[in-house]
Amino acid sequence: MIQAFLAALTVWPAGAAELKVPSTADRAPRKVIVGTAMQAFWGEYPGLEKRLAQLGGLVDQMAEESRKKYGRGLDLAVLPEMAVTGELSGDVVGRSVAFEGPVREAFARKAREHRCYIVVPTYLLEDGRKACSNAAILVGRKGELVGIYRKLHLAVHTGSDSLEDGATPGKEAPVFQCDFGKLGMQICFDIEYDYGWRELARQGAEVVAWPTQSPQTTHPAARAIAHRYYIVSSTWRDNASFFEPTGKILAQIKEPAHVLVQELDLSYAILPWSPGLHNGDAFKEKYGTRAGFRYYRDEDRGIFWSNDPQVPIGEMIRSLGLNEAHEELRRIRKLYEKAGVPE
Repeated sequence: MIQAFLAALTVWPAGAAELKVPSTADRAPRKVIVGTAMQAFWGEYPGLEKRLAQLGGLVDQMAEESRKKYGRGLDLAVLPEMAVTGELSGDVVGRSVAFEGPVREAFARKAREHRCYIVVPTYLLEDGRKACSNAAILVGRKGELVGIYRKLHLAVHTGSDSLEDGATPGKEAPVFQCDFGKLGMQICFDIEYDYGWRELARQGAEVVAWPTQSPQTTHPAARAIAHRYYIVSSTWRDNASFFEPTGKILAQIKEPAHVLVQELDLSYAILPWSPGLHNGDAFKEKYGTRAGFRYYRDEDRGIFWSNDPQVPIGEMIRSLGLNEAHEELRRIRKLYEKAGVPE
């Protein structure tokens, strides 16, 4: 049993052990419904008006699925990379689109209709119309512009020195305060570099939207566990996925479906295997449906949350004499320090 307990802790990376992002276990439950899409945009461009109608239709499908599945509306819709413009080459600046005008009007209207946030990826024509960026624009529930993330790590094709045919890279990785929590964004090739993901964690991101052409799952799973946030991919092919802070894929869409909706609770705790946990059954026995969890025997850990607005999951954990994974690691590290074990 002791060996299993230590093994469960050692899968937790050192950065997460120090928990630079504060635990949310003592906050009241925060249920957030997020929608994502898997939709390819290769082929002849249909024109801006038809493309905006197509994307609005995807948001409509997410909102409808949310009502069917959870009995209430969507909180956040995430669309795939470059959804508005499609993939551009050659005169990227000349074929980019401004946010002001039809794009803003279409998504402001759709956000107000469904009272949700929308992540709108596009090649964005910047002010002055002499530069463009591969961007993800966050539109708020009332149709307001919340903020823009500009892709830091633009793709570079083999044998080329061009950054996405002349697009301008972003300079920062902002976190946006939404009414449900803190949202960060990264785009496609950003997955290959640490800076943006680390910066989002430093600023306390709880959910990261990842619009992307690439359907990778191993990289984002590693990012999720290392930085203790949810990641939602929205892709062109193969799959779109929800990644837990455990690193596990919570939900995934595959062809022929195009949209997926999932409820997340941003007030959660990650617990390692321990004798008193009984693979999560200790929560069932004491709290029944007032507590929710997904326990993974193959990883010797699980994610736990409260369904009782009056009792945070942290209080439930303490009532059972248990500790979160980072608390156990911190306690054990002190013992190692006394024993002279190097970090």
